[in-house]
Amino acid sequence: MAALATFFWGWLLTAALLGFGMGWIAVVHRAQAVSKAWMRWLALLAAALVAASFTRIVPGRFGYWLDLFLVMFALYLCGCAIGSWLRDWVVTRSTLAARAAKSAQNDNL
Repeated sequence: MAALATFFWGWLLTAALLGFGMGWIAVVHRAQAVSKAWMRWLALLAAALVAASFTRIVPGRFGYWLDLFLVMFALYLCGCAIGSWLRDWVVTRSTLAARAAKSAQNDNL
């Protein structure tokens, strides 16, 4: 993992920043949710990939790519979570400030 972080730090940073940007702009979600059956299959696939990475079942270059993919995907998801949380925090603060200003203006009338 240290070799991945040392050699691919730019790609890892890009994955985290891309996730942050996607989390920031994708607050509103109007699409249909993924069904529970698909969620189970995707969770099983993710668990199998992580297990394959930890047990080193996939040798050589493909194992290296699997490790890199999993690290980049994890950083992307962390960036998405942080970006979405910060956007929610900023929007909530702005909404509360606007309501307080409107309330103060109504009180003065």
